[in-house]
Amino acid sequence: MLVAMERMFDPRHSEPDRYRSWGRNPGGRGSSDRARREVAPSSEAFTRDLDLPRGPERHTARERDRVYEIDGAESRILGTVGAFRVVPEGDLQDRCDDDGRRRRSVRRLEDEGLVRTHPFSSHDRAVVLTERGRDLLEANPRDRAERPYEPRQAFYAGLKKPRELTHDIQVYRAYQRAEERLRDQGGSVRRVVLDYELKRDYQRFLQERNRGRRDCDGRPDRAPEEIARWAREHDLPYDDGHVRFPDVRVEYEDGDGLSRHQDIEVVTAHYRGAHAGAAAKSGFSCYRAVGGAVGGRGGRGGGRRTPHPRLAEELCR
Repeated sequence: MLVAMERMFDPRHSEPDRYRSWGRNPGGRGSSDRARREVAPSSEAFTRDLDLPRGPERHTARERDRVYEIDGAESRILGTVGAFRVVPEGDLQDRCDDDGRRRRSVRRLEDEGLVRTHPFSSHDRAVVLTERGRDLLEANPRDRAERPYEPRQAFYAGLKKPRELTHDIQVYRAYQRAEERLRDQGGSVRRVVLDYELKRDYQRFLQERNRGRRDCDGRPDRAPEEIARWAREHDLPYDDGHVRFPDVRVEYEDGDGLSRHQDIEVVTAHYRGAHAGAAAKSGFSCYRAVGGAVGGRGGRGGGRRTPHPRLAEELCR
């Protein structure tokens, strides 16, 4: 099986970087007390910095002039969906929860205008946040005076590229596999960083010198050596003039309290030739999606849905 690419951040770098470690003391231990640290379930990672209900009782959650009554399970659904942009409804498992309650929770959030669902197979739907759902999460941050420099989880709303839904719904499933292994090893996920965020920061870096220039033609003003250095600083592979980005970067604290990350890429049946070769050389933890593609309307008759896509084991490299 593939050995996951788990990288420990290098404290020797002097440049501040929100992708590097947080909470490390000179002895190499994390600042948290291992005796008190609990390994949280997968869904807990995305609500730990939110001041939203956590238990079974419903409480008020506000976003400007809007007021909602939600419980802890619904908070975790919102946080999980927002962190990954799109998540299959059937994968939104919660502690002591069953399929019936999960469906009722999603339906209630949909009625409140906080999530939207899109059928993608004969027996499952993709769940995404609405703008109101994302606004609710961002309007309720938890105070973090004890760790102000630790980066927060980013949240997303809506489908970015509907035609890529087949691929995107697999990212959370790959994360579930990876998170389960990390938890078995005593690790605890802190946040996830999607490729959107990594690519956005890369574009900012490329265009930094062009900002405010009237004669700018939009072309990046960066030498290959600068790009290679940026890739190294962000622990991303750089090959043949190109920076490669994983589908998701999982930042976690291992059993010894050290800050690490694991980069994950989902490989679909469309990966061929050079694309497949680049994925193999990237060093990412690659998971292979097998099964049917996303269902949708085809031709004039429409309505035909394909089998439920699923995730295979990690690929060998």
